[in-house]
Amino acid sequence: QVPLAESGGGLVQRGGSLRLSCAASGYTYVGWFRQAPGKEREGISSIDSNDGTTYYGSSVKGRFTIVRDDTKNTVYLQMKSLAPEDTAIYYCAARRRWSFRFGSRWFLEDFYDYWGQGTQVTVSS
Repeated sequence: QVPLAESGGGLVQRGGSLRLSCAASGYTYVGWFRQAPGKEREGISSIDSNDGTTYYGSSVKGRFTIVRDDTKNTVYLQMKSLAPEDTAIYYCAARRRWSFRFGSRWFLEDFYDYWGQGTQVTVSS
């Protein structure tokens, strides 16, 4: 059984939109990371499934929205105003255990215990 499964990546033009999905059940925190070619993996957003608290990285704030749908056990990353610099492999990550450090550690890879395989997002100019 695959713990997490991303979907929704693809090719989009500059200014376009995409919605990524992460099938994730039973996790307290679900985050999205991305890794562009030649760059380190970057934490871009995360959500607390208990109270809906969300965080965003500065590079995506105002353009991306993280949403959970408990009826479908899915967390979505709605992306708009996409630019070529958003081109990357996008990963879903999750953690079951509650932490009082969510607010200060949500963007760190080692905060999460489970990872998806990644989905490619390519933005053409």
